[in-house]
Amino acid sequence: MFFYLSKETLYFAEKLISMTRRESLICLFLLVICLIPNFVEAQAWNFVKDKDGIKIYTRKEPGNSIKSFKGVTDIYAPMEKVCNLIGNVKNLDWWDKNLKEIRVLEYEKNKRAQYYLIYNAPWPITDRDLCVEAIIKDDPVTGTRTIVATPLPNVIPKRPDCVRIEHYWQSWTLQPTGKGYVHAILEGYVDPAGSVPDWIYNMVITDTPYKVMEGAKKYLEAK
Repeated sequence: MFFYLSKETLYFAEKLISMTRRESLICLFLLVICLIPNFVEAQAWNFVKDKDGIKIYTRKEPGNSIKSFKGVTDIYAPMEKVCNLIGNVKNLDWWDKNLKEIRVLEYEKNKRAQYYLIYNAPWPITDRDLCVEAIIKDDPVTGTRTIVATPLPNVIPKRPDCVRIEHYWQSWTLQPTGKGYVHAILEGYVDPAGSVPDWIYNMVITDTPYKVMEGAKKYLEAK
């Protein structure tokens, strides 16, 4: 578990240096109050399973009953090959098989992508659709690539036969290790909306990062 120091926290710490003992005790009390919410918000990841070299974690988000997920694995493939697959909307063979429609709206290689998805949900659940923008950034020092996807509102009109996913984020972190492997981390959060109970969704949320990373590993390591 970890926590971060906000601007308010640093302000109180600086004031402690120049105050009297009584004033310092009061300020210290306020400092602790500032730390508590930061500590609570930064929840630790809970380990769920390790299967086929893919470690899966979940985390309870503050003020929300739906959990976020994280998958961690090492892919035996060149960094260039991995980047050409993950984040490249022209390579979609390994994507979720439950996707019934994928429409690329805009694409700039190694920079950003916008696309529209429709998920084929099992009966009696209504299909879900999602409009996404993914931003790609490369660290010139470490060679690490990050791909962050968030909802793209007001681009595709809502459909009467789908439930629109509006609360969503996903990020890939791809880091070359120098040993022929790429260390990959996939994190995300999806509110399925509609009538799906949160407790049912939380039961199956670990399948998402596992299936995605399993598909990427098989595709990249088999060729």
